[in-house]
Amino acid sequence: MDMGLKGKAALITGGSDGIGFAAAKMLAAEGVRVAICARREEHLRGAAETVRRATGGEVLAVAADIGKAEDAARFVSEAAKAFGRIDILVNNAGSSSTHPFEQVPDEEWQRDIDLKLMGAVRCSRAVLPYMRKVGGGRIVNVTAGAGKTPGAASVPTSVSRAAGLALTKAMSRDLGKDNILVNSVVIGVVHSAQWERRHAQIQKGNPSYTLEQFYADTVKARGVPLGREGTAEEAASVILFLASNMASFVTGVAINIDGGQCAVL
Repeated sequence: MDMGLKGKAALITGGSDGIGFAAAKMLAAEGVRVAICARREEHLRGAAETVRRATGGEVLAVAADIGKAEDAARFVSEAAKAFGRIDILVNNAGSSSTHPFEQVPDEEWQRDIDLKLMGAVRCSRAVLPYMRKVGGGRIVNVTAGAGKTPGAASVPTSVSRAAGLALTKAMSRDLGKDNILVNSVVIGVVHSAQWERRHAQIQKGNPSYTLEQFYADTVKARGVPLGREGTAEEAASVILFLASNMASFVTGVAINIDGGQCAVL
């Protein structure tokens, strides 16, 4: 099936691991030129080379911290210079910072908002002239279920993710006239570097605790109806759909990719 993506250019923040990496690989396989960014340069370049070998696609790696305004601007500028156009932006960069409300200092609030909310704001704002030039585009904001149903000890992540959902809806209303479609994918327990880092912390005190058992315990604790965790590829498949011509009348929505976990639509 022709998804109408060949020859287009996509930017993916947080593209060296997990969902971002899987999305880069899927888009490149469809003939999309892909730019990925992340903070760890050596790891990023290795991820880019893996995508090139797997797909034969054109992949640009730009070491950048999207939480910094100058890095976000540089990432977009370098991608636009390399590709001559920008059609797709996946705002995927993020981290999981979850604590009881009273334990979070101002500095941590600011870091979380700068990375997850302002990173998406700055990258989205920077790509708009390029998308308008080619007659439209797609922006996909990767958020999390905590943004819809915050739990105890879930800040600042739940708040910054809720802001990402509001940003998605507001942008979709403002940019529809330019044929720029803006949607969000709302992630649950899906394979990612963030979950792996949580497991690594627990494993320090329990060396025999495997990643597989960690995922199984997390799925059970969170009551995921499908009874399993998701894969990065399952999340990337929805991103691919939203970036394609098949989603040409879909904007302003937030699609849960969580095996039914989230209590609200």
